[in-house]
Amino acid sequence: MSRTALRICPLCEATCGLTLTIEGTRVTHARGDRDDVFSQGFICPKGASFGAVDSDPDRLRTPLVRRDGELREATWEEAFDAVAAGIRPVVERHGPNSVGVVLGNPNVHTMAGALYPTVLLAGLGTRSIFTASTVDQMPKHVSSGLLFGDANAIPVPDLDRTDHLLLIGANPLESNGSLCTAPDFPGKLKALKARGGTLVVIDPRRTRTAKLADRHVAVRPGTDALLLAAMAQVLYEEGLVDPTPHVQGIEELAGELREFTPEAVAEACDVEAGVIRGLARELAAAPTAAVYGRIGSCTVPHGTLASWLVDVLNILTGNLDRPGGALFPQAATDKTPRPAGPGRGFALGRWHSRVSRHPEAKGELPLSALAEEIDTATEEGEPVRALIAVAANPVLSAPDGDRLDKALDSLDFMVSVDPYLNETSRHADVVLPPPPPSQSPHHDFAFNTLAVRNQVRYTRPAIPLEPGRMAETEILARLILAVTGMHGADPAAVDHMVIDQTLGKAVKEPHSPVHGGDPRELAGRLTGDTGPERRLDLMLRLGPYGDGFGVRPDGLSLEKLLAHPHGIDLGPLEPRLPQPLKTRSGRVELLPGPIADDLPRLRAALAERPEGLVLVGRRHLRSNNSWMHNVPALTGGSNRCTLQIHPEDAERLGVQNAEPVRVKGAGGEVTVTAEVTDAVRRGVVSMPHGWGHDRPGTRLSHASTDPGVNVNQLLDGRLLDPLSGNAVLNGVPVEVAPGAAPESPAVTEKLTALT
Repeated sequence: MSRTALRICPLCEATCGLTLTIEGTRVTHARGDRDDVFSQGFICPKGASFGAVDSDPDRLRTPLVRRDGELREATWEEAFDAVAAGIRPVVERHGPNSVGVVLGNPNVHTMAGALYPTVLLAGLGTRSIFTASTVDQMPKHVSSGLLFGDANAIPVPDLDRTDHLLLIGANPLESNGSLCTAPDFPGKLKALKARGGTLVVIDPRRTRTAKLADRHVAVRPGTDALLLAAMAQVLYEEGLVDPTPHVQGIEELAGELREFTPEAVAEACDVEAGVIRGLARELAAAPTAAVYGRIGSCTVPHGTLASWLVDVLNILTGNLDRPGGALFPQAATDKTPRPAGPGRGFALGRWHSRVSRHPEAKGELPLSALAEEIDTATEEGEPVRALIAVAANPVLSAPDGDRLDKALDSLDFMVSVDPYLNETSRHADVVLPPPPPSQSPHHDFAFNTLAVRNQVRYTRPAIPLEPGRMAETEILARLILAVTGMHGADPAAVDHMVIDQTLGKAVKEPHSPVHGGDPRELAGRLTGDTGPERRLDLMLRLGPYGDGFGVRPDGLSLEKLLAHPHGIDLGPLEPRLPQPLKTRSGRVELLPGPIADDLPRLRAALAERPEGLVLVGRRHLRSNNSWMHNVPALTGGSNRCTLQIHPEDAERLGVQNAEPVRVKGAGGEVTVTAEVTDAVRRGVVSMPHGWGHDRPGTRLSHASTDPGVNVNQLLDGRLLDPLSGNAVLNGVPVEVAPGAAPESPAVTEKLTALT
């Protein structure tokens, strides 16, 4: 007998609602939930493959503990005993910074990953923190922190109401959107065009998104900030500045941008000056407009400046914080809104990495520096001797995975929370596997702060927890206890502690709806079957739409949310300034000091010209980094690891379509199959991220049959955006030459068949 259950898809940032068909304890089918208040039935290939992802036979079902050099199955008690015995002595002997923590991208796709890592980091007290953010979006966090005083205050384009959308370094028809949570992003772009709006795409590749655009500008990789600066200069020069209110620094910025004329940047960007002027004029003339930049403009040498200039253009045209422009979402679990006014601001470089002295950003060190923090001794501080990796695979996601591979082998101890034995977790002394998504609850804490429409949804587990499994929330709670000297305590104590601390602060805040209340009495009124549900109830009640524990009877609570299984629509994005600002001035600080100090580096780039080929990445619709290559339904077809190269470059170098080529960069050399296509501009080659599943000791049976190559092995980790510490992954010089056959013939056979 089959049944259906609702589930929010955790496989990308679109957060679509799914209706699952379940037979026994297995998901046999997934379709879009037509009644979902946000996604309204949209589904992509990843969501349709939910059942295959969920039931992958290579998913670990029990903990693994290393004994006599081999990882062997163990009980949960044995696993956490080993964690406590492995981590605590390192902390006590060498200090908290000797324990590194790596948080991977999947953390923002689970409730556990949202609720527990901050508690883990606070309990450990370590500054050796590394996340996927510094190979992805850290420049946007830094620019938002400097502009608005809050690194998480990221405005998103109002896709449903804008008249003019300019995308730079973004390909949402493949990614489904990123730092902009929007189910059916393709449909929203088509609706924009259908209502007479304009779509402009700036990208060195003719992506699926670029093919949909009214105008595609094939900029030279890595020059995004120069192009955006020139557009802003045109706005000043031609009197087109009509800025957003609550902004300071308008006049000062004009002087800083004076040199970045379209004529000055044209050769470096390989975009005609007239085209740049036209882009600026059209942006200013549109009734409403939004500029949106993503990973292609973040993972470049001037990533923070490019991210800053995206918002500068929105500000100078008056499109920040207005309908049809770029607005700040308001998630249901946001903190109680405080009155507008000056805040603490945002600071960079409060501490530095031990070896290369990289400044922290948002409390994190560059992931590119992880290997050297492990394998390099210095007189200052202890190296990282133990590592906790939560849903992270930095051997593939960080530059120079070969070096990191060796460094991980040298650790005193490592624990990995991961459902797979992959390229990173294979080094662990203990592997703690979370259950599959169908057996976990879901609420999007992070992505709702980036959503193009305010809404709230929650789904309980679609399938009961399988015997022998442990909920991911309990795994992380027990991990916190084990590494902070409280091993053996009730894991519910972690949730109790967070609730007590949160309510203790809330009752002291004058703007809180529970100001002056009794924390114990309020805690007793929370509902929910589990600690995580009680924490969700707490956040909903104290949030901007909450019932305030009865102060606003029509407000949100967990009980009310459970009564609306398809979610609750909270309405379109609305102007919110100056309330979200936490700068010291209480205004948008258009020209913060660190940005002004980095502009001379951008001026120097006016004279730079890359010689030879440069590398850019690309995204596949059926992949999310390295997550899904072990699922047969999500591999093959267009989802393949190839080097895309322009026909003229291929002819000049003697490269043949579907034949092997050698690609060499500062970090190493790989052999990959060539895909000759005019979808990339001349002088540019492209490889996807997340491949390279050929290392021994993994249990990825399908991925290993067609492993691809690790594009990040071409990087040595030295190229970083200095403000954010983000790795430079795009616009990187490489050498390409015909090469020996790759280890796996599968990709070559597919390409040959296609051609």
